[in-house]
Amino acid sequence: MCEKGSGMLLIIATFVSILISNSVIGENYIALWQTKIGIMSIEHWINDGLMAVFFLMIGLELEREIYKGELSNPRDALLPIFAAIGGMAVPAAIYTFFNAGTSTSSGFGIPTATDIAFALAVLMMLGNRVPVSLKVFLTALAVIDDLGAIIVIAIFYTNTILLSALAAAFGIFALLLFFRIIKINHLLIYLIGGVAMWYFMLQSGVHATIAGVLLAFVIPFGKGDEKSPSWKLQHAIHIPVSFGIVPLFALANTAIIISPDLGKLFSEYYAIGVSAGLIIGKPLGVIVFSFLSVKMKLARLPDDISWKSLLGAGFLAGIGFTMSIFITILAFTDSSIISNTKFVILVSSLVAGSIGFFLIRTAAKPIRTPD
Repeated sequence: MCEKGSGMLLIIATFVSILISNSVIGENYIALWQTKIGIMSIEHWINDGLMAVFFLMIGLELEREIYKGELSNPRDALLPIFAAIGGMAVPAAIYTFFNAGTSTSSGFGIPTATDIAFALAVLMMLGNRVPVSLKVFLTALAVIDDLGAIIVIAIFYTNTILLSALAAAFGIFALLLFFRIIKINHLLIYLIGGVAMWYFMLQSGVHATIAGVLLAFVIPFGKGDEKSPSWKLQHAIHIPVSFGIVPLFALANTAIIISPDLGKLFSEYYAIGVSAGLIIGKPLGVIVFSFLSVKMKLARLPDDISWKSLLGAGFLAGIGFTMSIFITILAFTDSSIISNTKFVILVSSLVAGSIGFFLIRTAAKPIRTPD
């Protein structure tokens, strides 16, 4: 229910932000997010600061999946891993096909991402029509997808690197990792170290949100029970991130003015690349790579999941939203292209999500439970 509520709040925040942006107070609303607080604007504090906490939660969720979840069993993990690889490679290839050699070629990472909250929210709307294994598959796929997006950000969307600051950030990471090895479990020590690591990462030129992921993997996991520092932190930040940080990110980053000439907008190569990547590339990559992994006997398809349902999950993976918008901000510098791309992401995510919803709904029958 948390994912469903978070997804609905995201939809509301996006709708409200676009509505205000295109009203008579639109200019003032958009300018509000550019107001400076200290060294950065409000928008940058959200994107570089608060989103580091979002990435921390993603890292903690991934760690739990690896130690105790679906990724802990190699054979069960291979299907979503192959699906995630295909779901990133094919959209990136489609985007590059349309944009190679152009000024917008750097946007190849935009259609590779999946928004966990939105995708799971749509799946939750189908209720008991969805087998548990399909929910597990989509969750694992989305988490792996986000890890891939983080790697893409770290490698391809870092321009100038200040090596001294980067060395300081990784020095703190190494120290925290040593604390984990010698079993220091005081969460406050890791959080203080995490803030320092974030600061130096911000100064280094590598996107500061990467510090959130690094912090997640040094916080002691232990047995993964309620006494685990990892468990405590994940549950402490889950609600604030899902119902506070992510909707705030949506408000700040969907403050866009809709172009009156939508026909011309969707004829731009970057728009075609993003929309085709999310609507066609995502499901195609997911289903083809999943099919090949099963036929090669590297992975297995759960008995209660049909290929039609899996294709539907592939379309749900085409809901890029949060991560796609995040990469857009890093990929482009032209404000009009950024604004237009955000709108294309919203429309494409809506189309992909609707198709995925229809496919899963028609592929699965309600699961009856005994009275």
